[in-house]
Amino acid sequence: MRILYGVVGEGMGHATRSRVLLEELIKEHEVHIVVSGRAKEYLAKRFENVHGIWGFTLAYEGNSVKKWQTVLQNVSGAVKGWPHNIRQYFELVEDFKPDVVVSDFESFSYLFARNHRLPVVSVDNMQIINRCKHDPALLSGWEDAFEGTRAIVKSKLPGCFHYLVTTFFYPPVRKERTTLLPSILRPEILSAKSEPGEHLLVYQTSTTNTALPEILKKSGIPCRVYGLRRDITEDLQDGNLTYRPFSEKGFIDDLRTSRAVVAGGGYTLMSEAVYLHKPMLSLPVGGQFEQVLNALYLEKLGYGMYAPELTLDGLREFLQRVPRCQEALKGYQQDGNVKMIEALREQLSRAAEYKGRWWEEVEQGDPSKA
Repeated sequence: MRILYGVVGEGMGHATRSRVLLEELIKEHEVHIVVSGRAKEYLAKRFENVHGIWGFTLAYEGNSVKKWQTVLQNVSGAVKGWPHNIRQYFELVEDFKPDVVVSDFESFSYLFARNHRLPVVSVDNMQIINRCKHDPALLSGWEDAFEGTRAIVKSKLPGCFHYLVTTFFYPPVRKERTTLLPSILRPEILSAKSEPGEHLLVYQTSTTNTALPEILKKSGIPCRVYGLRRDITEDLQDGNLTYRPFSEKGFIDDLRTSRAVVAGGGYTLMSEAVYLHKPMLSLPVGGQFEQVLNALYLEKLGYGMYAPELTLDGLREFLQRVPRCQEALKGYQQDGNVKMIEALREQLSRAAEYKGRWWEEVEQGDPSKA
């Protein structure tokens, strides 16, 4: 089978998840990958037939998305990026004729599929927002943000053949052709041995979150900090804070031996912390409700705590909760990689039989295809 696999490049979680599935798919099929941003370099080191495309990016200020700057930089990027994407599109049409498309929340591959009447299998964590029911009590105060985000997620990849959704929480499914599966974890996490420690692992994707270090200093707790000082090439000590340059091996080692994690609301790190039974204080990036939803479920399950911003009192409250969170996490077990690969193989086989007939049924307004 020939598969076109699309990976969204904003954030590295999609790439690390896709890597696990791609390593299995290339054993059995011919696969071409389209990907944007930093994720291209990550995947190109591991696979052949990786095509770089332009993709959406976010601009940050503090721990929030700067909406107007995001619009401006994406308009500018689109002007430069679209001609490149069009060139990649025609090269794929000429050189590679896929039978089916897999998309990890990526639009280029999805549009390619629609134009060529190919079924799409969606694999990501975002579709849980639209395709599941969420307790109104959980969403209290967040109704507008939820509906706005749900509309965006719904419009991103409508009419896919099937939606495979990775998750560590399980709300009721409300739409057909939706399967919830445990988190996909990179092999390095699966082989990591969780051990108790004293330090906090702190990870921030925004380098402009300047308030964070002072609060961490006042706590007096050893903190190993990633993401805030991307200019460094070796450890930098500042009191109880150790700023570390990014290293996959070093990061995982600091994660598995930590007391707890302080980070945003991104799904990948959160799912890894849950798997390793590490409580997490989640500080979602402002303007990204998907991260808020992850944090709300994390707290509801007793695996961690949600906070809109980091304060010294909030950090102290979280540290008091850590023993209870550790107890709740003891029961968490999963084998998401095995289950996802099995489910993906099944859906790819089924989808390949449909080809153009699938989109005919979608366009005829069959409500079961929504």
